[in-house]
Amino acid sequence: MRNLVFFLVIFLLSSCSYFEEKEDETKDWDADRLYSEAKGNLDAGFYSDAVDYYQRLESRYPFGEHAQQSLLDLAYGYFKSEEHDASIAACNRFIKLYPQNIHVDYAYYLKGLASFNKGKASVQRFIPNEIVDESQRDTGAAQEAFQYFSELIKKFPNSEYVDDAEQRMRHLRNNLASNEVFVATYYMRRGAFLAAANRARYVIENYNRTPVVPEALVIMARAYRILEMEDLARDAIRVLKLNYPNHPGIYEIEDLEIK
Repeated sequence: MRNLVFFLVIFLLSSCSYFEEKEDETKDWDADRLYSEAKGNLDAGFYSDAVDYYQRLESRYPFGEHAQQSLLDLAYGYFKSEEHDASIAACNRFIKLYPQNIHVDYAYYLKGLASFNKGKASVQRFIPNEIVDESQRDTGAAQEAFQYFSELIKKFPNSEYVDDAEQRMRHLRNNLASNEVFVATYYMRRGAFLAAANRARYVIENYNRTPVVPEALVIMARAYRILEMEDLARDAIRVLKLNYPNHPGIYEIEDLEIK
């Protein structure tokens, strides 16, 4: 027993010594050396190591010549390490500290990317081996990403990142609309017809021109018909027939009317 305790003590002391040595590895490095190591690791794809060096650089030389670029690189390192909230926070610091920097548009864009990927990651964390329906990702993160991309486009309409941001916004908008229809469909199955109609109406009012609008109209018409709110049901059917005359949901609603 004494031998076991002795070896445990030796092991712990050795471990502490090891970590102390590792922590002291950069203690005498100047800003140029830290930046070089950080950038080298970032370019090589060793993002965790890069983040560690950038953090040391930021804490030791917050106003040095590498401060601006290193903070932006740190935000990117966090993003590639899937530390999305940390990436957004670093981008916000960069925007606040260096609003006139020529790369500040990238900070806005990177914020959007971090939020865009954050919602997807949160779903896949719980269902790692499944093909995840994009519309079922974290809608809070999707709305946040949409807002960040909107800020980029509004503040920097000529930015090289605008085209990609606009494509991602269209994708997010379609997913948000699909999520509302998913919830409306769930309410229909549960017999919460008024709630289903309200969700479907929200899609039509806020996500017009998205692919799920005809499905939302079908849900509205069915829900209102079941609730015997005929005027509202006929309005939904009229809009559906006018804009999507070949949609199969029309026959479904007409069959419901006959019954």
